[in-house]
Amino acid sequence: MLYTVALTIAGCFLGFCSAQNASSTYSQPNVPTGTPVPGNYAGPLRPQVHFSPPQGFMNDPNGMFRDAEGTYHLYYQYNPTANVAGNQHWGHATSRDLYNWTNQAIAIFPGGPTEGIFSGSAVIDWNNTSGFFPDQNNGVVAIYTVNTPERQTQDIAYSYDNGFSFTKYEKNPVIPSDSTQFRDPKVIWHEPTSRWVMVVAYPIDFEIGIFSSPNLIDWTPESNVSRIGLTGLQYECPNLVEMRVDGGEDGDTHWVLLISINPGAPLGGSITEYFIGDFNGTHFVPLDATTRFTDFAKDNYAGQFFYGIGADQDQISINWASNWQYTNDVPTAGKEIGDGFRSAMSVARGHYLKELPRQGLALISYPLDIVSVVESELARNDSLGNSTVFVDYSNVQSGALYFEANITGLTDSASLQGAINFKFLSSASGESISGGTYVSGDVWLDRGRTNGFSNPYFNDKFSQAGIYREELGEWRISGIIDRSIIEIFLNDGELSASSVFFPNSPLDMMVLTVSGINETAIANVGVWSLRAVWEEKGDVNGTVLGNVTTT
Repeated sequence: MLYTVALTIAGCFLGFCSAQNASSTYSQPNVPTGTPVPGNYAGPLRPQVHFSPPQGFMNDPNGMFRDAEGTYHLYYQYNPTANVAGNQHWGHATSRDLYNWTNQAIAIFPGGPTEGIFSGSAVIDWNNTSGFFPDQNNGVVAIYTVNTPERQTQDIAYSYDNGFSFTKYEKNPVIPSDSTQFRDPKVIWHEPTSRWVMVVAYPIDFEIGIFSSPNLIDWTPESNVSRIGLTGLQYECPNLVEMRVDGGEDGDTHWVLLISINPGAPLGGSITEYFIGDFNGTHFVPLDATTRFTDFAKDNYAGQFFYGIGADQDQISINWASNWQYTNDVPTAGKEIGDGFRSAMSVARGHYLKELPRQGLALISYPLDIVSVVESELARNDSLGNSTVFVDYSNVQSGALYFEANITGLTDSASLQGAINFKFLSSASGESISGGTYVSGDVWLDRGRTNGFSNPYFNDKFSQAGIYREELGEWRISGIIDRSIIEIFLNDGELSASSVFFPNSPLDMMVLTVSGINETAIANVGVWSLRAVWEEKGDVNGTVLGNVTTT
């Protein structure tokens, strides 16, 4: 393959740069620089309120931060030259509301033909601790893994223009290594110790390293969190985030350490676990030995939290909505680049900690401000009783819906009866996605009746047990369905499930049924169409160009 090379340092000869030249940028002629990659967003499997790449292959979210103007920056693992994983760059998109995204130019390129820019994070160096930004207080520093066949190291790059373009630090790596298993740095500012803190994975050693730095350049190893929870076959993509406790005293927080595992999830492939504890700037100490999971289905991995959200606010994450067992094969793309896309992100989720009966503190996960993309109300009944709501959404441009079903008036154990069930169907093929919950019991999801994809690892049924709280006297389920992805939430996010699915014909009918509830209970349901956020940005052919003016 022919490559062209844009040089920022000396040391290249006849168009080839050594991977030792840490500040080089290595680009290919079929990868645009300084302008976004265009993409067609009009396909029947293309989500409309979830982020997906313009074309090519996407996996982990990277470098997420909210800037001083309130713009959210999402970077992501991106292969712009193929529809399968590999050739890692940092793609880039921005949003003011986390639903209306603008594709930006690729932000960080590899430095050679055998180098990949792996997962990492980004921070705003408000106080110029790095020395890169003597004349500004909004400089952005990206911290990421450089992967070569010989080693994985932690490198940095800095941006003077709010994260749209980066200059690689000429003295990279900032954390050298001779290991091929050392990756995915997530950096935060730890106010009590006035230092930067990094968590980074030693994947096959089942350790999360904790480093500190005064300036993002000089890093000191502080401690390791070793062999905690479910190990699978490797740890990846750690996050450490301070989170408010709902119902606690003002300012009450704990720290949450999240670790992604692949392979080795209980259902196969990829999963994310989390641990609640305390952190003093050098050591993380779990409150208990419990292993908790962020999602009970199969397509929620490598999530990252936005930098720049205060600990007194709900924290915000975005997760990769796929699974390494089948992500390279799903039918959203063909063999040639430009023929579709592969992978989507979850919607942005808000998070806080909450005390649950018998479980103790748990991570709450809910779709953040989904009402901002509601288009119209399709159905509403505040006293449905034991009955069924039918919704024909064949004329909804987005093919995307949000729904809620709530049972209230649960007075005692005798009232804990009945179920809420939903089904999304194709009027053309009869294919369907279904799910539901038994009042004060299990919540479940079944993607096994769509026929557009077959794979031995593509499990079709998922379930988990919810916990009823008598003082509330209610039971709730809600969800988002978006062409080829569904996310459901039990009891305002106490449990959640993310699942991709691939019908041969678009789903366009919804049936929502409440049955068997006690006469003292009240059922209310609502169904809303969501905007075709991506198609609205496209031309007559559905092609979205992105921000072609940003360089």
